[in-house]
Amino acid sequence: MTPQQGALPRRPRSSPSLTLRFCAPVLLCLLGVTGYAQQGAEDLEGRQADPWTIAAGKIVVLVFVRTDCPISNRYAPTIQRLSAQFADKAQFWLVYPDKDETPASITKYLHEYGYKLPALRDPRHALVKLSQAHVTPEVAVFSAGGQLAYHGRIDNWYESFGHARPAPTIHDLEDALRATLVGKPVAPIEIRGVGCYISDLE
Repeated sequence: MTPQQGALPRRPRSSPSLTLRFCAPVLLCLLGVTGYAQQGAEDLEGRQADPWTIAAGKIVVLVFVRTDCPISNRYAPTIQRLSAQFADKAQFWLVYPDKDETPASITKYLHEYGYKLPALRDPRHALVKLSQAHVTPEVAVFSAGGQLAYHGRIDNWYESFGHARPAPTIHDLEDALRATLVGKPVAPIEIRGVGCYISDLE
């Protein structure tokens, strides 16, 4: 939202995303993402979960999905393919931001779509805010040092809601992973996805 005409602009507040991009040394970045994740992320057993500690030095990829989002559902094969392709260097997590989705409903969804990935609930949107996610499906790629390297769409399969190409021609997530693995900056760092708005869950 932009300030009203003639109003004094508000002093910008620091955000976790800005801290992640510019913090140093690396340990501070890791402490930042760890502390923020523990504010609300939990596994399907209801325990607090920290993706970065569990990843043990790998790239962390958070994939935001909803069980009731048709576009999220259609991306299941792509998500599984990429997670298997980069399994030795990147740890993928499915993140469910809908507080009304229970561990039982998520477990059922994982079984129906053949997912083998670990899943997290994010009812207080701690990971959503950290990753700057807007819709499902979107992804956030964090370097092994804890920096947010890319966030946004998986690829350009969908031009708009309900309108998809026969096949994607740009593979944003895969490109971001390859760049991050060799320490190259990802450009652009954000490309908005097409899907179901997370803000609807507030």
